[in-house]
Amino acid sequence: MDVRHSHGTEVFVVRACYEDDAADLIAVGGAHSVEVLLLTETSCKTIANFHIGSRVTAVAWSSRVSSPSSADDWSIELAAAGADFSLYLLSKSSSEEEQIFPFGGGLSGHHGKVNDMTFCGGRSEDSSRYVATVSDDKMLMVWDLHPSIDLTTPPSPGATPPSRPQPTAYVITFPHPLTSVNAHPSTSKELLVADCRGSIFLTDWRSDPDENEQDSWRNSSVVELLEPRALADSLSGPSTKWSGSVAWRRDPSADFVGAAYGSRFALWDMGNLAGGKPYVTGTSFAEGGSQFSPRLPLSFTRFWCAGRSDVHCRWCPTYPDYFAVSTSSPAKGAVIHVHNVTYVQAQPTVFQIAPRPLYVRSFDFVACRGIPRMVAAVGREVIVFYIGVDS
Repeated sequence: MDVRHSHGTEVFVVRACYEDDAADLIAVGGAHSVEVLLLTETSCKTIANFHIGSRVTAVAWSSRVSSPSSADDWSIELAAAGADFSLYLLSKSSSEEEQIFPFGGGLSGHHGKVNDMTFCGGRSEDSSRYVATVSDDKMLMVWDLHPSIDLTTPPSPGATPPSRPQPTAYVITFPHPLTSVNAHPSTSKELLVADCRGSIFLTDWRSDPDENEQDSWRNSSVVELLEPRALADSLSGPSTKWSGSVAWRRDPSADFVGAAYGSRFALWDMGNLAGGKPYVTGTSFAEGGSQFSPRLPLSFTRFWCAGRSDVHCRWCPTYPDYFAVSTSSPAKGAVIHVHNVTYVQAQPTVFQIAPRPLYVRSFDFVACRGIPRMVAAVGREVIVFYIGVDS
């Protein structure tokens, strides 16, 4: 059965937690707050609500998380970005109330919309230390949330000292606005970064920066992946601004990369790059404006809004044979197409979630084992539904 939850405002971002001890948690980003839901087979309930005061544009789960269903001394930690370009580290536990730690504001942070974010410490002890953000300001920033040196200005006499040092950022500048970032599931240094023109960069963010800050992306990018048609369409000057979503396959080898641009999706075999061109491409929504979210081998999320599309891409950790694509065009209502990567050119399975004029603004796959489920943001509601049946 479907599980429905009313957030109270328009829902702009949904992100499921992929950690084994917290696979039943979902983060919901609305007009001014981030809500965390605990999901069961038939219901969900709110276990945390963080009021940040601006529209949420991106959310990422830390590895420092455990669900109330798996531990009595549970705790949650995640990062969020607001429409005012500020960043926040959000935490709550069984023994403490909601804590909101703002960072990255003012001159030290982004000065454009933050389109995506991801923790990027791999499987090491740094898995919750570093978070990467990408923005319309053409910058990739990797934030050290636990710096060894406090670079903040000492508080004035009588003022309350900060609770922790302000995070520091490693900055890589790219030539075009950035739309999506995804960390390698195993290593701590490799990021996939997508821009608005159809290019995807495999970036080693731990490499030494270039002396020329404006070209620092050249020094850090190991491989550039191209979807030729998306790049050609972006160069031809269409009225809609292209945006891309990109993600690694969610397994230790991370041998496949998937991406979505407009109506098209593309897959790359990292063991056979063929000059950076995808080994397979396809079309899901002919009208374009799609969110690509393969949760089985590929998981991409992309949504279009006011001539602009934001994309989030994720691979499914439980069923690597399916990926999903949605469109923010209300022409057909709130619809998600689920493809099988083994038969990638076959017709997708269509899930009609809500009628026109509603549309899917954001979606993800739920990481719980068993029958696969998806979570979608439709208007003011979060809708969780199964995409298969028990065999």
